[in-house]
Parts: sequence; C-alpha cells; structure tokens
Amino acid sequence: MKQQVHFVTLATADLDAARGFYRDGLGWEPHLDVPGEIIFFQIAPGLLLGLFDAEKFDRDLGGHAGVTGTAGAAGVTLAHNVEDRAQVAATVRAMVDAGASVLKEPQEGEFGGVFHAHVKDPNGVVWEIAHNPGWRVDEDGNVVLA
Repeated sequence: MKQQVHFVTLATADLDAARGFYRDGLGWEPHLDVPGEIIFFQIAPGLLLGLFDAEKFDRDLGGHAGVTGTAGAAGVTLAHNVEDRAQVAATVRAMVDAGASVLKEPQEGEFGGVFHAHVKDPNGVVWEIAHNPGWRVDEDGNVVLA
C-alpha cells in the first residue's frame, strides 16, 4: 500500500453547524456540499476533509459491533501551522468568532518547541493552531521537521 491518505472524514453530529463554522465562519470553499449528508473541503493537494452527518456515517459503517455512536472525535487533533506567534492568536480569535471555543489559550507548548493553542469547533473537533519554527514544507511538498 502506498503511504498516502486522500480523505479524512469526521462524523459530525450537526452538519449545519459544521457548514456554518467552516464555510461561513472561516470562509472555506466547499469542494462538494451535499446538504443533510456530507461536506468536503480540499485542504491540501490530493487531500479532502469530509464532515459526514454522524447518523449516515454510522450507517455507512454497516453497524459493526463496537463502531457506532461515532459523532465527535477523541484522541485526534487537526493541526494548522502559522508563520509566527501573532498569527496563532489571530487565528484562534477568528475561529472563536466563527463559533469555536478555546481549550488552551496561546502559549508555549510543553513538547516540541512550539507556541500553540487548542480550540474546539461546534461539533467537538479539536484544532491545534501552532507556530513551529522547526516545521516547513519543501519545494517538493514534503514536510521537513527539524
């Protein structure tokens, strides 16, 4: 199997709230929006973030034992890296204005030399907003961690 991911799909308890947060609040342009079912955003070359109505997500999984009630995400963060510390605070403010709640105010990270904050979207998806001077993307699109 090639080492790649093309879709990250999250079960979403309130698809309308997700649409309001990402499209209307943050200004993200949907790649495909199927009301009452799923909304996709292209977040990188070859990569879509899907926010899938939780009930339909569960049905799509076929009701397998131990894989139900999947709305929300636990043990997962989506990370957004910015160019400097001031942009961490500005991005957090923009997300709060769009309906997010702050879990951790912008501050020095305990691990990895980052300056970061954590916010939660209206459906409980946790985002890390970070300035990491050791992170960059090279000319070929590869992530470089120093």
